[in-house]
Amino acid sequence: MNTHNAQPDWIPATGLQLRKAGVQFDAVRVDGDRGRALADELARLTGGDPGPIVEEANGRRGVYFLVPVGSTSHRPWPDGVTRLTAAPGHVSYVPVPALDGHTWPLSWRYRPSGADRRVHTLLLHTALNSHE
Repeated sequence: MNTHNAQPDWIPATGLQLRKAGVQFDAVRVDGDRGRALADELARLTGGDPGPIVEEANGRRGVYFLVPVGSTSHRPWPDGVTRLTAAPGHVSYVPVPALDGHTWPLSWRYRPSGADRRVHTLLLHTALNSHE
């Protein structure tokens, strides 16, 4: 079986679902055009494979960078960045769309390229701080 093409089990088959942060991934949310530009910059830096990035079409127009569990702590994040993590007494949920079909208002800006592939947190952090 070619696991590169296998759909990760945390992606819903249809529609969209909320996934608890701290299980399969944590997330960093950057809203609006800033988040979209950052996602595209990461894609440029990684040869088109920045890791899984979800975008929202309404509201704050959030862009969710799915990062490894626990990788966002011990770093100062710029203003306007929201960390979605799990901790004692704290639970966050991350919206995840199916790969195909009706998922509005969510869509994949960059699809996952493997079950364990995540956005590289240090690269994300560095790119955010270089655009401040």
